[in-house]
Amino acid sequence: MKYRGLNDLSQLSSRFASRVPNDVELIVGIPRSGMLVASIIALKLNLPLTDLYSFLRNDDLKKGNTRAYKHDQLVKPHEARTILLVDDSLSTGNSMRAACDKVKAIYGGTVVTMAAFVERHNRHQVDLYFEEVEQPRVFEWNIMHHPLLAHACLDIDGVLCVDPTAEENDDGPGYLDFLCNTRPLFIPSVKVAHLVTSRLEKYRPETERWLNKHGVQYGQLHMLDLPSAEERRRLNMHHKFKAEVFGKDPAARLFIESEVNQALEITRLTGKPVYCIETNEMYLPGQLPNLKADIVRKSHSLKRKVLNRVKSRISRWLPDSPVSKV
Repeated sequence: MKYRGLNDLSQLSSRFASRVPNDVELIVGIPRSGMLVASIIALKLNLPLTDLYSFLRNDDLKKGNTRAYKHDQLVKPHEARTILLVDDSLSTGNSMRAACDKVKAIYGGTVVTMAAFVERHNRHQVDLYFEEVEQPRVFEWNIMHHPLLAHACLDIDGVLCVDPTAEENDDGPGYLDFLCNTRPLFIPSVKVAHLVTSRLEKYRPETERWLNKHGVQYGQLHMLDLPSAEERRRLNMHHKFKAEVFGKDPAARLFIESEVNQALEITRLTGKPVYCIETNEMYLPGQLPNLKADIVRKSHSLKRKVLNRVKSRISRWLPDSPVSKV
């Protein structure tokens, strides 16, 4: 499972900015995902930006008042002598071909094509690209709408809706109100194979009503069959339960989890990839970070910074003190 996030996109756009020809005067993004890449490139290269359909209509270029950019004398998109036509990725290449055909039918300038992510077999279909990323792959900006969700497990709290507050999570009236009225967060636009939640089985009716109200499509809803939230906490069943459901279905290829520690444990227990909403990271078997080591490392670094600051202040107060020579 290959994954690329916004941080990857930003770093790659900086690394490969020099590949954009100097004579490009306008960036044109193919909606919707292509606009994300096009916006980053336009901002970093300080070039004007428009979307494909505004370009085809030759709508006036819009700009803010905070700074001037190169070629800000352009008023109409078709005045640009060279444009960069941008999409986020290539799969079949149909979107880029269709966009090129529409542009070239009405525009006499030079069209340079670019996709951020391509595959080896289709990289020749564009003039420029950032990186080869083979299938199966998902991106941070499309993961909740990817066909892969038909073979995925999703957490509910922190993914489909916000997490309950400490006051709401009382296993009583406050929690019932939360279940009925909590705010939706990331609602998938495709059907999900499994919803796997640490919510208790006794709250199934309220949970199902909320899912139906917000149009969540799913195959099975798995809930913890325990008498109380106190018992759930005592048994520490959150990640174990989720890993059990995920591991039992051989067709399940991805778990989307809200909390980082649970995501790491689910990956360790199942040997399958888990995407974490909290960190925007994809955790893969054999490539898990050592959070405990990171915490120790950061703690030592903080201690050194504090100690150095104390030594510096003491040395200013007592310049002849041996401390100043440490």
